[in-house]
Formats: sequence, C-alpha cells, structure tokens
Amino acid sequence: MPRSNARHPAHLRRKRKPRLACTSAAVVATAVVGGLGTDVSSRWYQNLDKPSWQPPGTAFGPAWTTLYGLMALASARTLDRLEEPGQRREFATAFGVNLALNAGWNWLFFRARRPRWALAEILLLEASTLDLTRRAAQTDSRAAAMLVPYAGWVAFATALNAAIARSNPGGQPWKEGKP
Repeated sequence: MPRSNARHPAHLRRKRKPRLACTSAAVVATAVVGGLGTDVSSRWYQNLDKPSWQPPGTAFGPAWTTLYGLMALASARTLDRLEEPGQRREFATAFGVNLALNAGWNWLFFRARRPRWALAEILLLEASTLDLTRRAAQTDSRAAAMLVPYAGWVAFATALNAAIARSNPGGQPWKEGKP
C-alpha cells in the first residue's frame, strides 16, 4: 500500500517539480541579467577605494550560486504550501520584485557607476529579502531558514556598498594617481 502523505496531498506533490522549475528559471534569469550588468574588470571598479574586509572576487561566484539555489528551492517550497491562489500570487509577486531588485543593483553599481544610488537600491533589496523571508516563515519554517543566508549576505553587501560609497565621493575613485 502506498504511503500517504496527508501533509502534502498528491495535487501539491505533482506541482512541486513545475514550481521548482519555474523558480529556478526565474533565478537563472536574474543571475544572467545581473551578470551582464557586472564588470569587476573595469578600470573604474579596479580603482575604487574598497574596504580591507571585502571578500576576494573568487568568493562571489560560489556564494551567489549557493544563495540562488536556496532562493529557488525556498520559493518553490513556499509556493507549494500556500493554499490560496491569492496568497501564491502575492508571494510570487514579492519574489519577482526581489529578483528585479537583485539584478538591478549590478546595473546601478557597475554600469551606471553610482554607488550611492546602488546603496539606496540595496536597502530596498534587503527590505524585500526580509519581507520574503517573513512570508515564507508564515508557511514553511524550512523555506524561511533557506532564505536567512540570503538576507545575511545582502546585509553584508549593503555594508560593503556603504563603505565604498563613503570612500568614493560622487562614485569616483579618488586614489592618488588614479583617474
């Protein structure tokens, strides 16, 4: 006799894979759009005065890969467990806004070269991430726990962005002998 899973009815188990595919696709699209807006090899970025506690460039790829995977899984789990279509729509909208803010930060910081604008934007991203975590916690504590590292990383990135904005007035590098 097949094992019954009363907590996750069959109709929800059938939707789990498509939802994970959808949240994964959204996260991959965010990574691509954000990646296109990132240019760590630019002369402008290389010449910025950055704090000594900035992680090495090699740390960002593995960190974001892990965080994006957790975001996709946490969001799919949350959507799977929301019973009302309106609740799913609200969560999906909050997730979409979060992803747009996530990708948009790269364009403001690296392409527009506006660390202060990027700082304002990343503060919105952190608020959005905390809201997403809160929404997930109302439905699935494991999903919320998966979003906590993302909220922590965005908080760290906010502090890093603030330090760069403070050390580079007007978004321009002011190191001696550098443009």
